[in-house]
Amino acid sequence: MTDFIVVFITTPNVIEARKISKTLVEEKLAACCNIIERVNSIYFWQGKIEDDFESLIIIKTKKDVFPELVKRVKELHKYTVPEIIALPIIEGSDSYLNWVNETVKQVEK
Repeated sequence: MTDFIVVFITTPNVIEARKISKTLVEEKLAACCNIIERVNSIYFWQGKIEDDFESLIIIKTKKDVFPELVKRVKELHKYTVPEIIALPIIEGSDSYLNWVNETVKQVEK
């Protein structure tokens, strides 16, 4: 199951989240992106604690496209240091993971 990952990306607003999500799906770097329009993020940045509302993208994809996904998100994202983190999918339904595998591009090795 470690071939599949869930990626979290926060954005300043839902418009940017939609733009990034559509690009990742169109370019077959993601099978599916879910957007949570408003999350409250509290974080330390440039010497102070920030308390902002952001949008969160939850992405289902394959581990081998992660480097390309990161590169593409950094090209599209407004933040200097965007949150782009991946967690392994340790279990999932065969039919869903087969769909992810068929939908996301194959990486040449």
